Amino acid sequence: MEHELLNLVFKAADDKRAEDLVVLNMQGISLLADYFVICHANSDRQVQAIAREIQEKVHEANYTVKRVEGFDAARWVLIDLGDVVAHVFHRDERSYYNLERLWGDAPELYVEDDTHE
Repeated sequence: MEHELLNLVFKAADDKRAEDLVVLNMQGISLLADYFVICHANSDRQVQAIAREIQEKVHEANYTVKRVEGFDAARWVLIDLGDVVAHVFHRDERSYYNLERLWGDAPELYVEDDTHE
């Protein structure tokens, strides 16, 4: 079930042209979530479009969005879905916070993306 949610979040972000999509396997590393999906966009509007798309696709599939933070500021939007947490950054903020380095001991997971042929 969590892999279905993970794929849903990944595809929703990809559909809205999220850049540098990374999935970190946080199992056994963080109590916050099993997976982090991290991506960025080049404008506030695109950050919000990605975050909105993730929320809409999650709702359509009958998953629960536990909370969303940072949507209005559109610099770092955190979407808490329980087992999966999506981090949608503005490009400038992503390099500043560098979650991939912060959670460097978390293995990167490769999500099959069958949308690009």
